Amino acid sequence: MSTLVNPVGWFEIHVADLDRAKTFYELVFKRPLIEIPAPEAGMRMMLFAGDTNGSGAGGALVQHPMRQPTTEGALVYFSCEDCAVESALAAQNGGKVFKDKFNIGANGFIAIIGDSEGNAIGLHSFE
Repeated sequence: MSTLVNPVGWFEIHVADLDRAKTFYELVFKRPLIEIPAPEAGMRMMLFAGDTNGSGAGGALVQHPMRQPTTEGALVYFSCEDCAVESALAAQNGGKVFKDKFNIGANGFIAIIGDSEGNAIGLHSFE
């Protein structure tokens, strides 16, 4: 590669109940999820709507019998205008707030929440 690009190209968040998780993520992040048919793979997937030519990585919620939600392992951060807003929405919609919004200096603010499925996810904002 001749130019430096962000290293993550795709992410998957594993869920136990795809319909419940879809509702949670749509309410918290105010963006639609789109079903991706994948019956031959033995899983169900919901794609986060986005711009494939924009910045950041695309991803999906995935329900698959071989993968379970967890608070351990990699932590996916969602970009927000003010991560305190999404933290509050998570708590109101069946999630948890593990770490309230806090300052990380010149890089803005982060918060750590739990989704409806038991995953830990991060929130990042510059306000």
